[in-house]
Amino acid sequence: MKIIKELIPYLVIILTVIVIRTFLFTPIMVQGESMVPTLKGNELMILKKYDQSYERFDIVVVNKNVEGDNLIKRVIGLPNETIEYIDGKLYINDKIITDKYASGITEDFHKYTLGDDEYFLMGDNRTISLDSRILGVIKKDEIEGTVGIVIYPFNRFGKVE
Repeated sequence: MKIIKELIPYLVIILTVIVIRTFLFTPIMVQGESMVPTLKGNELMILKKYDQSYERFDIVVVNKNVEGDNLIKRVIGLPNETIEYIDGKLYINDKIITDKYASGITEDFHKYTLGDDEYFLMGDNRTISLDSRILGVIKKDEIEGTVGIVIYPFNRFGKVE
């Protein structure tokens, strides 16, 4: 009985960590250069899982194992919108939107019409990003959450947009 009483605090700690990592926050490593210059690769970030509302230009993690990694991309198109690039300009619902995060040349692409639970995601480094232009639209249930804080390397510690 004494051993069980001594183990209870450790079990509570383990259960707390499991609950936090499963439902609230978990660390995630940035792989590749598709989000350069915002994220350079090999940053350790905190994935926020509990908020399931996404806004344009949020950075999200997608549960698509492409080349063994989850994807980290930026939300460009929201549910029930149309999105296209014409002459290097972003059009959402046929209106020009300033895309201040785009790096490199964004090739024109045809109009996508998003459904009720669909998002259009792109990497900031448009020249090399494997994103919705290739993979297609992303369903809301494929998005694991948002990232916005780098915790390592320490010289990059802090919030990112």
